[in-house]
Formats: sequence, structure tokens, C-alpha cells
Amino acid sequence: MLQSIVMNIILFEDKKWNVFLPLAYTRPVGELRMGMMTMRERYSRIFNTDVYHDARPLLRELFPTAPEGESLHINARLIPTSAVVDAIKNLPANHAIRSGEILVAHRSKKYADITTETEFEGQLRWMDKITDMFALNADALKYDFTLMPKLPDHSNLHPSNVVIGDPSLIYIAPDAKAFASTFNTLDGPIYIDSGAEVMEGTHIRGPFYLGEHATLKMATKVYGATTIGPHCKVGGEISNCVIQGYSNKAHDGFIGNSIIGEWCNLGADTNTSNLKNNYSSVRHWSYALNNYTDTGLTFCGLIMGDHSKCGINTMFNTGTVTGVCANIYGGDFPSKHIPSFSWGGSEGFVEYDFAKAIDTIRKVMARRDIVLSAEMINLLRDIQITTGSHRENQPQSQE
Repeated sequence: MLQSIVMNIILFEDKKWNVFLPLAYTRPVGELRMGMMTMRERYSRIFNTDVYHDARPLLRELFPTAPEGESLHINARLIPTSAVVDAIKNLPANHAIRSGEILVAHRSKKYADITTETEFEGQLRWMDKITDMFALNADALKYDFTLMPKLPDHSNLHPSNVVIGDPSLIYIAPDAKAFASTFNTLDGPIYIDSGAEVMEGTHIRGPFYLGEHATLKMATKVYGATTIGPHCKVGGEISNCVIQGYSNKAHDGFIGNSIIGEWCNLGADTNTSNLKNNYSSVRHWSYALNNYTDTGLTFCGLIMGDHSKCGINTMFNTGTVTGVCANIYGGDFPSKHIPSFSWGGSEGFVEYDFAKAIDTIRKVMARRDIVLSAEMINLLRDIQITTGSHRENQPQSQE
């Protein structure tokens, strides 16, 4: 599958990038993690070369683009298949592929140089909405398992573990740890990445990915399709979730059909509802529409942007959307849309003081020996300013 290519690969965003807010506030669409990797990492493995972003202006200091020159430009929402990858690899210079009104890919220095556009005749798969990140995660995990590196003795299974299904669908990195746990591959593969740990008494049903240096705490229950990104700590019960990385849900409590950003922390016994009592379709907040919209899903839990946190015993209603840098606490259910830089709970929110938010972020990142960059501070300041209208009905001072 891996094939080296000489020219640059650049992922570009189309007009639907905003359907991936609040996760896309802090990263390009191509940096969203689903399956076992981000879209950038996925195309990097497919083409066996570095992949860059054509990012929005606010993100360019954090995600610089490729050197100038002829490049293959690929829509960041495109889920790769062998047919479309072959078509992209064989694009002549200054040619583009479309699917109706959607630009799929082009080979050029810039789109203005395109002389010929061809309609792609096969079937394409897209990330069309943010909930696709968990709804399509099973297929992504299975596909990525074929791309991920594996050593010949890839099972690395300690005899204290129990395997249900095909052991060849389990990969445990040589420096990962997994003891006295069960691994069920009947519905898909399980990949435990470098430096990760599965503590005793854990039950995993694939498809599942545990990122580098991530930890499943003792007696964790994992239902696929679930992705846990690098440097996360997860416990309790988790089902069909995607956690981007550097986030913790270290204690008991249930989250299902949910997407959690980076540097988030869910307090002990945090629970998400992912099914309405009347079994009707779940509505949630859409940043693209600036209103609530029907997801078309019966199961939909929590979507949480980067650097947001909640206290112990927090309860999230079905289809709750939390922005960036929110601090949530207290009893009962908070509102289903919690704007960025909000501080409070079911009794109401005030604006999270920016300096205090940055101070907390610095402390959290320092625990992982990572320094908060000036570029990220500037981005967070812009997010605070541009999301002010979401908080306009809240008092503008913090208790």
C-alpha cells in the first residue's frame, strides 16, 4: 500500500470545515483524529511522504504549509479508498478531480493554474459532519490497522490475557504493557501503540486503538469502535468514542458516542447520556448553522472542545456540545450548548477569565513537559473574542 511520491501533499479545507467546530477551532480538519490516526498521518502513510496543511489564516503559525511548488492537493474531508487514491496519484499536472460541486483533489502549484477538471465516477466517502468521527470510526479503525506499522511478533500477548477471536488482529507494541485483560476481536482489530498500558481487569472489544503512552486504568470497559489518542488516561466505561489526545477520563462513569478534544479532563463519575428516553433522533448545537440541528442519530453523547474540563459527578445531557476552554461543575444537567470560555453549570455560566484559563492550561501542559506556545495563546485569545456572541446572555464577570 505504501508508495513513495516526490511532490508535496497538501490537505485543504473546503467550505464545510465549520461543521467540525468546536474541534476545528484549534486545528485544521486534516488534524482531526479518528480511526488510528489523523487524516494527515493517514495520507502520509499512504503516500510515504510528509503531508502539509493549507490552513485557515488563524492557524498558519501553528500549522505551516508546504514549500512552494507543484503539489498534490487533497480535500481534508476525503476518506481514502484505493480507487480515489489511485486516481489522485495519476493526476496529470494542472488537472483536478471533482465530485459534483465538491473539489476532491488537484495537482498544481495553486488552484488558479488548473486547466482540466474531471468528474470522479466512483463512490467517495466523506466526513460530512462532526458526528461522523464516531459514526464512521469502525471502518476507519479497520482500514488503519492495515496501514499501521507492526513487528513480526505483533501479538506480544502476555499469557495472563484472554483472547476472544483472531489473535492476529491484535497488535501490542513491544514496549507496551497489557496484563490480565480480555481482548475481543470478533468485530474488529485492536492496536495498542508504543508505551501504552492496559491495566489489569480491563475488557476491550474491537475495533479499538490505544495511542502512544496512553493508559487504560484497572477494570476499564471499552466497547468499539473507540479511539483513545496519545497520552490519555481512561477508566470506567466507554463506548464508540474518539478522544483526540492528552485528555483524561481516569475514573468511573460512562461516556458513549462522544468526541473529546485535547487537554480535557472529565471528573470522577462524569456521565454522558447518549440515548433519549423516547428514542427519538438527537438534536445538538451546530456552529455552522448557529442553531440546534437534528443529527439524524439515535445515539449521540458529548462533543467537547480542547482545554475544557468538568468536575466530579457532572451529568451531560444527550447531544451536549461544549466549546473550547469551558469549566463545568455542579449538580443537575448543564445546558446542551456550553460556549467556549464559559465557567459554571446548571445554575448558569459566567465568562471564564482569559488570564486564569491560560494559567490553568500552562499548569496542565507542564505536567506533560510541554510548553504552551505564544502562537497557541494568540489563537485562544481569538477564539475567546470570536465566540463572545455565544456568551452574550451571560454576565461578563467571573465569580
